[in-house]
Amino acid sequence: MGRLFGTDGVRGVANADLTAEMALGLSVAAAHVLAEAGTFEGHRPVAVVGRDPRASGEFLEAAVVAGLASAGVDVLKVGVLPTPAVAYLTGVLGADLGVMLSASHNAMPDNGVKFFARGGHKLADELEDRIESVYEEHRTGAPWERPTGSGVGRVRSYGEGFDRYVAHLIAVLPNRLDGLKIVLDEAHGAAARVSPEAFTRAGAEIVTIGAEPDGLNINDGCGSTHLDKLKAAVIEHGADLGIAHDGDADRCLAVDHTGGEIDGDQILAVLALSMRERGVLRSDTVVATVMSNLGFKLAMEREGIQLVQAAVGDRYVLEEMKQHGYALGGEQSGHVIILDHATTGDGTLTGLMLAARVAQSGRSLRELASVMERLPQVLINVPDVDRSRVGESAELAAAVAEAERELGATGRVLLRPSGTEPLVRVMVEAADIEQARAVAGRLADAVKSALG
Repeated sequence: MGRLFGTDGVRGVANADLTAEMALGLSVAAAHVLAEAGTFEGHRPVAVVGRDPRASGEFLEAAVVAGLASAGVDVLKVGVLPTPAVAYLTGVLGADLGVMLSASHNAMPDNGVKFFARGGHKLADELEDRIESVYEEHRTGAPWERPTGSGVGRVRSYGEGFDRYVAHLIAVLPNRLDGLKIVLDEAHGAAARVSPEAFTRAGAEIVTIGAEPDGLNINDGCGSTHLDKLKAAVIEHGADLGIAHDGDADRCLAVDHTGGEIDGDQILAVLALSMRERGVLRSDTVVATVMSNLGFKLAMEREGIQLVQAAVGDRYVLEEMKQHGYALGGEQSGHVIILDHATTGDGTLTGLMLAARVAQSGRSLRELASVMERLPQVLINVPDVDRSRVGESAELAAAVAEAERELGATGRVLLRPSGTEPLVRVMVEAADIEQARAVAGRLADAVKSALG
């Protein structure tokens, strides 16, 4: 069996890859593994369970809740809330476990199960491996130890979660957003209520799109993976900026007043300078991934901010931040972690902080983001290859070395096996877009030849 857990939980087509039986089994396995690890020692365990609005989340939530309660865990159902809200509530409520049902930016037929440890942090890889092992052992017939009588878990709804989370977002803002007009694209997802409420309470005049989830329309032509509607709405309404979330609102991309895209690297650059100015950018350091644009690295060097690069995946950014006490990190895709206020990427918090910088500085988002120049970057996904051999192929290593010699100091090459899909990502940066495309095309052909 291939590893169930990817870089962001267990994900697949709901009711095909990710079934109710699997969701239940994984939840029971998680409860047993955490009990073995001593997490529940001395008290009755509690879990927070939330989901995004996609239709399959309804039956998967029921399966997860049933699994946890059958393993003796009390469950607080918080309903449809963003992933970072579930993480926050897991921490603030002192829960032993958090579970989020979402496939993030994926299309509606997909769904996923993501576990949070006590404090609202993602589970360590070794715990995920143990959960998977225990799940597989019992899936093939080994009986569970099951509590009876008063030992079974109790289940109740926790409707207060919405207000507690929004209040937290407002409380950590450095300044209000009065005078700003902002378009919010909620991707018909988990932030459809939270984000408009938070921006309104913070003082902004808002226009919302993609804020009518019906269980089927999540990420459908809207949100952070489809910015065209947001660009048009910002221009139509004469807004100062636009904010786009994905389905579970753990990421944020933006649009300036001209309709120009502002990606995660640019958001990190703006927030890094803002946080340094306020004295809260610890060690004057920001953590990004190896996929960050070379222009971001050059901008941070010019501004005297140290850049630390981690493996792709916000969990690895977070590990680096926690290990060294850094305050800001994120990915080009819009996962931004502000560790003083969140334990995971938080799209609503990121958007609020970005807007707060615009309001405080009196400068447009376009001007603020111009601190960095994005170098041309070409990304090609090469499917149907053996992604596990990326680091072993001499043929591929030779092709990469030749590409790096051609690009010199003004470019960069990165080959990376996807953590969630059966493909290899080829990324090339260069000062010239045509050169980047040509080099990326040759490398994609080399990947097919060497790994196909």
